Amino acid sequence: MNATRMPAAFIGHGSPMNALEPNRHTEAWSAFAQSAPTPRALLVVSAHWYINATAVTAMAAPRTIHDFFGFPKQLFDLEYPAPGLPELADEVAAVAEPIWIGKDLDSWGLDHGTWSVLCHMYPKADIPVVQLAINAAQPLEYHVALGAALAPLRDAGVMIIGSGNVVHNLGMLDFSDPEAGFDWALRFNEKAKELVATKPGDAASLGADPDYRKSAPTPDHFIPFLYFAGLAAAGDTTPEVITDGYYAGSLSMTSWRLA
Repeated sequence: MNATRMPAAFIGHGSPMNALEPNRHTEAWSAFAQSAPTPRALLVVSAHWYINATAVTAMAAPRTIHDFFGFPKQLFDLEYPAPGLPELADEVAAVAEPIWIGKDLDSWGLDHGTWSVLCHMYPKADIPVVQLAINAAQPLEYHVALGAALAPLRDAGVMIIGSGNVVHNLGMLDFSDPEAGFDWALRFNEKAKELVATKPGDAASLGADPDYRKSAPTPDHFIPFLYFAGLAAAGDTTPEVITDGYYAGSLSMTSWRLA
């Protein structure tokens, strides 16, 4: 056991271009990592591994996945060669019981929801990284409960990171004002901030909010926030916003840390 509890975080990761274009959000992610103890490993719940099962990567050398199109070649050339940690897959399965966690030995790796964030937080890629798949077949409450179940890993030297966006509607992007947020996006994001600070265990109730369908037309980017909320519900500290704001009307960039 590690004597120091690792912090947890939810990162609003936005566009893959954040990997190439430093900004106030990427600077906040970097500052968060620099202020934290060095983890034994990183467990990342990325919006971009959204499948019909709950699983973790269990390979020794996960590949860098470029799961997008239409971006500059420089982004496709970017590699994040962090090692895996196969034994962490067993630890995740143990703390999650009775929830079953499968082991992915060769099909996935590290997608851009993970490496576009970690290249700023841990640019040397020298800390082992394991990804946890989002089970698309499960209700929102399942993900809050699983997030809470993962909390003991923080006392074993594992930093847990959710990577997504509370508001993520690519169909309504408006580049006329890149820093703006639509009124419904602001309302939903502010409700999420209030709920995770006061009643994080109830975060799944946001799925019934009138602004949810516009804010999360597909739930993949929203669900990593629920893992963070579950961790907050299992802990004894209040989440702290480390960066905030919006992009092109329909993306929120809010990121939190949990001490």
